[in-house]
Amino acid sequence: MTPEKIKLHKDSGDLHIQFPGHGAFTLGSEYLRVHSPSAEVKGHGPGQEVLQWGKKDVRIATIERSGNYAIRIYFDDGHDTGLYSWDYLLELCLHQEDYWNQYLERLHKEGKSRDPEVQVVKLWGG
Repeated sequence: MTPEKIKLHKDSGDLHIQFPGHGAFTLGSEYLRVHSPSAEVKGHGPGQEVLQWGKKDVRIATIERSGNYAIRIYFDDGHDTGLYSWDYLLELCLHQEDYWNQYLERLHKEGKSRDPEVQVVKLWGG
């Protein structure tokens, strides 16, 4: 499903996207970065995902259309290899709260932080 409108707000780093029949959504830079569809993030198959951490301050530098089916997002941390298809963007919109909470839970479980300046140290045994 092709979006009706996509707009990047550079000051906030948010991507505003509207899908017919679904309404408008706001996706933050960090959310899009940590859920990049690239092989660097998703791996090459189930179970090969690589947790992205320290991305709290990442911003979208620019976006460009890729054919009639996707956009490429260029992030200010140099990441630019993921093609966000319309279907994947809609999925990210519709499941934003669940995906974000799962991400935060995984960060906590693996002792990582959203903040690139923070290193979590566990002081208890397993």
